[in-house]
Amino acid sequence: MGAPPHLSLEERRAALAKAAHSRKLRAEFKAEVKAGKKHWLDAFSSETDAIRKMRVKELLQSLPGIGEVRAISLLERAGISHSRRIQGVGKSQYESLLRILKEDA
Repeated sequence: MGAPPHLSLEERRAALAKAAHSRKLRAEFKAEVKAGKKHWLDAFSSETDAIRKMRVKELLQSLPGIGEVRAISLLERAGISHSRRIQGVGKSQYESLLRILKEDA
């Protein structure tokens, strides 16, 4: 990895604001999933870049009854890396995760 890019103060502020907005969108989405207002599968069809860049592990942990250990177990069984983001999940991994969650329900 090289040195981070040199950004002007204005560019840095814009990047920080964008990052904060993305974190807020992801937190709101996870809260809606936890409250039952949204289905967790909506993340995979989301048009929002911030949602698609969320880690699958974080999404699973927003489901009732799933903590960090169970989320890691589900990911391992589905063949998905712990650090994989939603946009990076392949079709077979997605289908495997669906099958595993259906079996565990």
